[in-house]
Amino acid sequence: MNILSIQSHVAYGHVGNASAVFPMQRLGVEVWPIHTVQFSNHTGYGAWKGRVFDGPAIEEILDGIADRGALPRCDGVLSGYMGSADIGNAILMAVARVRAANPGALYCCDPVIGDVGRGVFVRPGIPEFMKAQAVPAADIVTPNQFELDYLSGATTETLDAAKNAIGAVHELGPRVVLVTSLHTRETPADAIDLLAGEGGRFWRVRTPKLPLSVNGAGDAVAALFFVHYARSRSAGVALGEATASIYGLLKRTEEAGSREILTVAAQDEFVAPTWRFPVEEV
Repeated sequence: MNILSIQSHVAYGHVGNASAVFPMQRLGVEVWPIHTVQFSNHTGYGAWKGRVFDGPAIEEILDGIADRGALPRCDGVLSGYMGSADIGNAILMAVARVRAANPGALYCCDPVIGDVGRGVFVRPGIPEFMKAQAVPAADIVTPNQFELDYLSGATTETLDAAKNAIGAVHELGPRVVLVTSLHTRETPADAIDLLAGEGGRFWRVRTPKLPLSVNGAGDAVAALFFVHYARSRSAGVALGEATASIYGLLKRTEEAGSREILTVAAQDEFVAPTWRFPVEEV
């Protein structure tokens, strides 16, 4: 399997492609990364160095890949944080070119917009671009709860409300929706839910809530879910596999007291997770 991953990248730590690429490779996927930014570290440190690339730079790299005759062998495109609409347009152009070369290719969009407690943290115009253009173009989307509420125009305080919100996102275009972190009235205070929807059916996995705050976990779970879905074509199967791996990764990170997720040190969690949780159809 070959995946084109178009995301931000950091030299130190693990966010964007630095979080998504290695787990996919560890699962036996050939990944073709295109970086939308190249930073020294994630911006949560408050200071960083590096530069942001523009849409034409992304298109130029894709041209080089196409010149190798590789696009017909591309099985999917994964995208995450989009720093500008210019970059977003280049990503959607890449998706269109891949689909033209391989009509069976999938597009997984992690619609990075904001988060509960933080609100919107992307540049003006990006939330609107996500809802109007990127999400409708995707086969799979992986919003968190805040992003689910934004995309659906709903408030997801209950499980039924979350299921209805997933249905609203389905109507935008994607056939598979993974909510990567969900806390409703039915969720215990010491737990977190992940909820997936496909074809009018819904599956939930509940894990303990870990006392840590790290960057890059959403990028990793989107990549893991995408690979497992591409192989199984089952949202329920992909949910169970991705959740087991991401929990193991975060648990190992929490035990080590690390500010950065232990993508390399905990790599066995991607192929042989230590903890597994029931996948419940709801």
